Amino acid sequence: MRIAAVTGLAAEARIARSAGLVAVATGGDAARTAAAAERLLADGASALLSFGVAGGLDPALAPGSLLLPRLVQSEDGATFPVDAGWRAQVLAALRALGLVPAEGDLLGAARIVAASSAKAELHRRTGAIAVDLESHVAAQAAARAARPFLALRAVADPVSLDLPAAAVLPLDEEGRPQLGRVLLCVAGDPRQILRLIRVARDTSRALAALRRAVNALRSDDAR
Repeated sequence: MRIAAVTGLAAEARIARSAGLVAVATGGDAARTAAAAERLLADGASALLSFGVAGGLDPALAPGSLLLPRLVQSEDGATFPVDAGWRAQVLAALRALGLVPAEGDLLGAARIVAASSAKAELHRRTGAIAVDLESHVAAQAAARAARPFLALRAVADPVSLDLPAAAVLPLDEEGRPQLGRVLLCVAGDPRQILRLIRVARDTSRALAALRRAVNALRSDDAR
């Protein structure tokens, strides 16, 4: 199976590539994500993966918690089951690595959910345990192409954290922070620095979890 991964962050794409996957970072932009997913499938990917960090909605999930959902929801109520056979293989491989992912639903959103109160409300209303920006878009593309889809994510910001303004600024087209904009935002409100440090620490934990888990996704082409 030739797996292609869609990510938001450039760092996530590098981790996916370390396992021999083709990976494209889109900066969390829905239109770029859709175009990338369609391009990967047209170029011969036999399966599509949504890979990267997510925001926690379930209070039980700490930064670094792995997520292997059975279902992806979108904000309009559409649902996209992941490929059951592929998921079972990855789950077994994760367990062999000593990793136990959470298996609740993942919600795809149009924008970053920054406020703790908004995250809690989404959990109450949808039952989803985490939220990201790419999974529902990738799932739609895979469904249209009748190709297997899977999501493997790790929690970065927990439900209890209100994200500071600098943490929700748009990324560039390759999924990297726009440093100049971040610095200007911080200069305008230095009070967010401590929360930014926590965001960086929590994101590092999520990326470390993805590095541990990525071998469960190793492409057949790389074996």
